[in-house]
Amino acid sequence: MAGSGIDYEALFAVTPSPYMVLGPDLVIADVNEAACRVTGRSREDLLGRYLFDAFPENPADPDAEGVRNLHASLQRVLRSRQPDTMAPQKYDIPVAGQPGVFEERWWSAINTPVLGPDGQVVWIIHRGEDVTSFIRSRRPREDTALSDAEAMEVELYARARELRRLNEELGQAHARERQVALTLQEAMLRSPHLARHRDTAVRYLPATGSLNVCGDWYEVVDLPENRYAVAVGDVVGHGLEAAAVMGMLRSALSASVLALEEPASALDVLGLYARYVEGALATTVVQAVVDTRARRITYSSAGHPPPVLLHQDGSCDLLDQATDPPLGARPEHVPRPQADLPYTPGDTFVLYTDGLIERRGEDIDAGLQRLTDALARHARHGPERLADALLAHLGVSSGARDDIALLVLRL
Repeated sequence: MAGSGIDYEALFAVTPSPYMVLGPDLVIADVNEAACRVTGRSREDLLGRYLFDAFPENPADPDAEGVRNLHASLQRVLRSRQPDTMAPQKYDIPVAGQPGVFEERWWSAINTPVLGPDGQVVWIIHRGEDVTSFIRSRRPREDTALSDAEAMEVELYARARELRRLNEELGQAHARERQVALTLQEAMLRSPHLARHRDTAVRYLPATGSLNVCGDWYEVVDLPENRYAVAVGDVVGHGLEAAAVMGMLRSALSASVLALEEPASALDVLGLYARYVEGALATTVVQAVVDTRARRITYSSAGHPPPVLLHQDGSCDLLDQATDPPLGARPEHVPRPQADLPYTPGDTFVLYTDGLIERRGEDIDAGLQRLTDALARHARHGPERLADALLAHLGVSSGARDDIALLVLRL
């Protein structure tokens, strides 16, 4: 309040609840004394660090979901511009001064956006209350795992809170529709091979104002002889109809590249199939195959924005030498072109859909230049941090007018 004489910086510093202030790129901008005390970390150790670098996943707990759930909550805040209350989470934290040692901790968190004059999220206030003692008081054993009954209780609690939030925002009928849509989307985007590629980050942002479903997709498929295929695609339109078409095309392309193993041949088959799928025409897609033994990328594009190969020195190569029209654009079948290029271990391969770079009334070259500038600026980041930095730098952390799929792979 202007002229109130209240020192808000001092209030923030001494408030008893732990608070962190995050930028849209999830880098820690400020912490109060309570946050330092409860995490056992100093301000100097936390400020300027990517949140999930400062508080990584516990490698000794393969079932840990704290990092994934917190990241999903923060992304919801960026997209919706609304606060997000999380159910109690088990999120172990590193013990200060003991590398590789983690302490079991449980948290109750609320993530609140701070909007700028343009309505975009400029900060996220993360409040994380340590509820470890409460959780332990309800568990007679000393082991770290919840019993089945306790796990069910936590799960039911989380679902109940989420359902109440949906009902408040959308009304009960709309909430059911959205849940069905999200379940459908998650099922269609399930990628069993993706989990094998640890140095890979995926971001999926439906257009703002949608049901949180869209026609963009990504896929990773392992192939024989030290190779794997990666693809991103974009069906025209939004919502459930586009998502349904996306599911059919994504499955068809995955099957094709498994059988044929050549990007251009796989797109040839997909183009023929698309002629018989209502709503599939004019879909854009890029398919690439990474050969880790030969250290080469082979690719073919059906009208899609070019992927980028980011080198460790910050320079970039656009994969734009094998581009053909979108699916169904030609009245007769013509074999699609294919190209390849070498890479160096440590390079980063970035695939995306047009919502990441295209802006109304602007030439696409301007968007591509903005993308490569952002990649050069953040070339030293790992895939997860690079993905968040790209969305923040390009102004789409909270979503955009069009859907966005982003796939970042460290080669």
